[in-house]
Amino acid sequence: MSATLPVKIGIIGGSGLDDTDILEGRTERYVDTPYGKPSDALILGKIKNVDCVLLARHGRQHTIMPSNVNYQANIWAMREEGCTHLLVTTACGSLRDEIQPGDIVIIDQFIDRTTRRVQTLYDGQATSPAGVCHIPMAEPFCNRTREASVLLEVARSLGVKCHTRGTMLSIEGPRFSSRAESLMFRQWGADVINMTTVPEVVLAKEAGLCYASIAMATDYDCWKEHEEAVSGKQEAGTPVFF
Repeated sequence: MSATLPVKIGIIGGSGLDDTDILEGRTERYVDTPYGKPSDALILGKIKNVDCVLLARHGRQHTIMPSNVNYQANIWAMREEGCTHLLVTTACGSLRDEIQPGDIVIIDQFIDRTTRRVQTLYDGQATSPAGVCHIPMAEPFCNRTREASVLLEVARSLGVKCHTRGTMLSIEGPRFSSRAESLMFRQWGADVINMTTVPEVVLAKEAGLCYASIAMATDYDCWKEHEEAVSGKQEAGTPVFF
């Protein structure tokens, strides 16, 4: 009988969803990788006696914009720390009437509209793995992880409306979509929109990690008239423009 590897959960927290207080017995570890430093320290601890590693995608002070996140280093660090699964969170805009602000979407597909991000760990650098990796992407997310009943049970227990599938469209950012773009993305079949799913999910699949993303809708992007879209502000709350 083959031995099973112990589960170790990596948690990559998005905007406003990187609270270290969820972990018991926390310790911090600053690491380096062949791709440079991750976004912040790895926070090690336990949740209900399960080993977990928490990483703030944009840094704990939210100083790293989506295009500048070192996705390669983040994924590599999680794998080197022994994570078997990645549960990540992301804020997103809704492109569908039925996905209301406050709803949760367990996404199962993506459309990539990023333009300047490395999407492989095999990037030809001297410190990277040798060769080229052509990774299948028909099923980008780990279905066994994303369909885990515990995700749906927790959502129901919290009274949160949860959509069990959805297509995420990732844009480069940091700007939001024009209304014409938002309407076009709806025609393409996208359900929600963010700036970070790609290349994170691609690199996780290449690294052999079971990856599931929990997206929380914050607004209706800008396609829906008479609805307030998210405004351009710095994380600290100082308006950049009106």
